[in-house]
Parts: sequence; structure tokens; C-alpha cells
Amino acid sequence: MKIPSLAAFQKRQMDCAKALKLEHKKILVCGGTGCVAGGSLDIYAAFQEIIKKGNFSFVDVQLEKEEKPHVSVKKSGCHGFCEMGPLVRIEPYGILYVKVTKEDVAEIFQETILKGKPVKRLLYHFNGKNHTTEKDIPFYKKQRREVLQHCGLIDAESIEEYIGIGGYTAFTKALFQMSSDEVIEEVVLSKLRGRGGGGFPTGKKWMQVARQKETTRYVVCNGDEGDPGAFMDRSVMEGDPHRMLEGMLIAAVAVRATEGFIYVRAEYPLAVTRLRNAIEQAREWGLLGKNILGSDFSFDIKINQGAGAFVCGEGSALTASIEGDRGMPRVKPPRTVEQGLFSKPTILNNVETFANLPSIILNGNEWFRSMGTPSSPGTKAFALTGNVNNTGLIEVPMGTNLKEIIYEIGGGIKNGKDFKAVQIGGPSGGCLCLDKEHLDLPLDFDSLKSAGAMIGSGGLVVMDSDTCMVEVARFFMSFTQRESCGKCVPCREGTLRMLNILENITKGKGTLEDLDLLEELAETITDTALCGLGKTASLPVISTLKYFRDEYLAHIVDKKCPTKTCKSLSSYVIVADKCKGCSKCSRGCPVNAISGTIKEPFVIDQAKCIKCGACKDACSFAAIEEV
Repeated sequence: MKIPSLAAFQKRQMDCAKALKLEHKKILVCGGTGCVAGGSLDIYAAFQEIIKKGNFSFVDVQLEKEEKPHVSVKKSGCHGFCEMGPLVRIEPYGILYVKVTKEDVAEIFQETILKGKPVKRLLYHFNGKNHTTEKDIPFYKKQRREVLQHCGLIDAESIEEYIGIGGYTAFTKALFQMSSDEVIEEVVLSKLRGRGGGGFPTGKKWMQVARQKETTRYVVCNGDEGDPGAFMDRSVMEGDPHRMLEGMLIAAVAVRATEGFIYVRAEYPLAVTRLRNAIEQAREWGLLGKNILGSDFSFDIKINQGAGAFVCGEGSALTASIEGDRGMPRVKPPRTVEQGLFSKPTILNNVETFANLPSIILNGNEWFRSMGTPSSPGTKAFALTGNVNNTGLIEVPMGTNLKEIIYEIGGGIKNGKDFKAVQIGGPSGGCLCLDKEHLDLPLDFDSLKSAGAMIGSGGLVVMDSDTCMVEVARFFMSFTQRESCGKCVPCREGTLRMLNILENITKGKGTLEDLDLLEELAETITDTALCGLGKTASLPVISTLKYFRDEYLAHIVDKKCPTKTCKSLSSYVIVADKCKGCSKCSRGCPVNAISGTIKEPFVIDQAKCIKCGACKDACSFAAIEEV
């Protein structure tokens, strides 16, 4: 199985490509975490059962073993349209079925596979129109999927498929046709910036590692994706793991590293399983290990599972965790490029960054710079979540503005409500509010920084007019305070103090002086915290104070939450004119706070009321209001 030379690899690649062409029809069942949770594995099993019972000459991912045209059934990576899962795509028609159940399998097989006709009731419907193919669905039209181009189209567990579509060609080009300096130069010229959040130039980082006198060097992939609502890296690891491995191999060639590590949180079990499978396959094929493809280059990769600490996304904390120590950041310099893992020079990039590299090496830096903006070329994957109609994983050219993402790809705000804000970059990012200035804001590293936010790893949480921005600030501060490792005082004590102030404000106990103190603390923590977690922890507070100060004032001065989100500031009252005295509210109250006489208006004892809202839900006459 181990491939001894470049020529032998190219021969195997042709064989795999030929085998793929024999699959004249493909049933691609989404095997991403979201669709698996929705029952996609049952759908996959149902397709297999139908094939077996029907005694069809179909096969289940037996690439290279069939010699005549056949139909294949396979588990693919995430298609991205998670809102509509489980998803099934049928090739070569490009048909995408949404919200599929195992009960739909027989009809899909009978109509589409055997007759070539779509099952209309399973198509995506929008504005009274059926969208038969994936490319016609508005969610996909504005996207440009480069990093995610294989997710949903190939079997994520098959190295044959990855190689058959051209996988590992970029690596062999870097290894056999380019010098290490040429590889680095290509990445430098591409202007690829790290997709983990900081946006540091990738080529510059590699160049710094290559300059070190120490010859033992490491390549580390940061798969510790801890931002709430973010799952971009997880989808690449689950849906196209070999692409990420190929990116790491290219990096290893560039700095002549012999060992690599993937740091992935244990909360991603499917990603861990598929990465292990991919690494094992790559070893069997001779693409990892000693003397790869007969060359003098050797490189292998290990997986390190993290326990799910947000701070371990920071470089020095991550390397400390791999070394077996508690994941805590250290003072820099020396930086990771000088003394990273085991105090050796280390390339540390995230999953999406590595996944960009095969295309850059194959297509060249000019191709990469033709996408995006001059200072932020390429594409960016975002996890689009929150109060938007179409949630899921998207990939767009850098510089795409918020309006296109929210209203064209996302399909607008749920239930026809007004857009209020978008939280970008996770707990380290900021909240951008609705006005022309921000809806037309191009999403790239520099424009977001100038707007007081950051692109982060790519979490994009859309909020509607019912969202309390003070509560949003409290939520994210609560997250970062819990995730603080506690090593430096500004982060450990400062974020706790900010959280206490925000909690008091949401309870109606805040003062105007608290706003000044919040800003003072935010500035101090930003300037003095040890790592990125502390330095950016204040961004949600700063941005909400900047754009939604009136909401803070409403909580403090008027003792009201404008959106009625903060329960401590709201109360339930019975409107006497509407109350029929039926007693349903009283019977539904869990703390006996409502009393009255039948056929007379009832009354709520505010001292007893726990503001659960059960009375309002029980009332048939809309006589109970939350004020």
C-alpha cells in the first residue's frame, strides 16, 4: 500500500480519478455533526438497506473495486446549510434535499435514482419557489466556497476520493518541484493572513521560523475552536480532513519540520475520529512517516485532545497544554516562532489557514489575491447563527459586506423583525449595530478593527430588535470570566469586577458612575492583560457602550429593560378591563402569587411573583401584560 515514489503516486492518483468517474450517480448524505444529530446516519443506513433488499448492483464506497458504472452511497462532510438538515445531495443532478427523514429514502431512491426526477416536496422552498439544485438556493448563490469546496461532495473518510479529485498534488509540487524558500515566498506573496483571529501574515510567520538556527522545528495546528456559535474549523476537520493534513505537510516542507501536532478539543469527537482515520490512511499510503514518496523528507502528525479550555486557543497556552502542563499563556517574547512547542521554533496556524494552502501552492499567489481585498485576500468561512432565517456555515470572499450576508445569504431576520446588531468574533469580538455605516461594512481584518471589532475565528451571531445589548455584554463577560485561566491579575480580577457591575445593571442596581468604571476597567485590562483572551475580553462591553448606551441608561435611570429581557426589571400585571375572572392564571401560578374572586378581576402579588410568565401563557384573554 505504501507508495514508494512520485511516479507511483501519480499512477495511483489516476486510478482513483478513473474510479470516481465510474460513479455515474452519487447519493451524498451529510455526515456533519448537525445532520448526524438530526438522524442522517439512519438515512444513510436506510439507503444501504434499500440497495441490499433490491439486489441492485450498487456499492457503498468501494472506490477502485468496481469496473463498471455504478451508484455510490456515501457520508459526506457538512454542506453548510445546517438550518435545513439533514441534507441529501444527488449527483450528477446537483439536487439538494432538505429536512430529509429515513421515511423519505424509498421515494428519493425510486424517483430520483431510478427515474432521474426530483421529489418536489423535499426541495428547498423560498418565497413560493422551489429550488431544485444546490447552486440555485439563495443561501449558496453569494458564496465562494474554496476552503469548503470539497465538504459535502466527497466521502470525508476516504483518502482515495481526496486523491482522486487532485488531493496531495500541491504537497508533491512543494516537495519535488519547489525549494523551501520558494514555498515560503509563494505564501508570502499570497498575503494569506491567519484565520484564527489575529490576522498575522502567515508567510511572515513561516519566514521567522525558517530563520531560526535551531533545526528541530514543529508544525502545530490549532483546532481548539472555543468561540460560542463557531464551528468553521470543526467542519473542515470533519468534512475534509486530508486537506488540512496537506496544508500541514506543505508547512513542514517549508521549514523542514519532522513532527506536527493537531490540538483539537475532545468536545469534537467526530472530528477526532476522522482526523485519526485520515492520519492512519496517510501513513498507509506513505504520505506521512519516513522518506515520504521515496524522498529524504520525513514528517508525521500526532493528535492532542484538549479539555475544552477557551484560553488554550492562545498559542503559548496551547503549546503548554500539549507539553502536559496546565494551559496557561506566558509572557512574550520569546514568541512561538522562536521558542514554541518544547521551546523549539514552531509554526502555529489554525485549521482554516492550513486548509487554504493547497490551493495557493497549486494555483499561485496571484489567483489567491484575486479574491477578497488588497490587504485581506482570499475567502473567509463564517458560522452564521442567531436570529437569521438561514443559519449555517458559509464562505465568502473577504470584503463581502454585512448586508449581503444577513439579507441575501441569511435570508433576513426571523419572523420579519428588525435587525439590531451582529456580534462578530466571539467573546473576543464586538457588537456592531444597525446603521448604513455598518451594514455596508466590508468584512475583513482591517475594516472590522477600525470599527472596534475583530474578525476573530469567524463566529457571526445576528441579533434582532428584541435582544438586550446589556445582557449580551453580561453574557460574553460571564463567558470570558469563567474561561480566564487566572494567571494575570487584570484578567482574573478585572473581568470579575466588570461582570459584577454588569450583573448589577441588569438587576436595576447600577449607577451612572458604573459606566465610567466599566470604561476605565476595560482600558486597563486591555492594556495590561497577559494574553489575547484578557486583552480582548472588554470588546463586547466597549462596543455595546458605544452603540447602545441608551439601553444602559434605561436600565440604570429608568430601571427598565427596553426589550423586557432582564426579568429583574420587569413585572407582570393584570389589566382589570380585560380580566374575566376565570382563575386560569391563578391555577397556573407556581408560587400562589395570584388571587381574586371568580368573575372579578384578579390581582398579582408582586412580592411573591417570580416573573416566570406562566400566568401570561395561561390567560385566554390577553389580560396579563409584562411591563
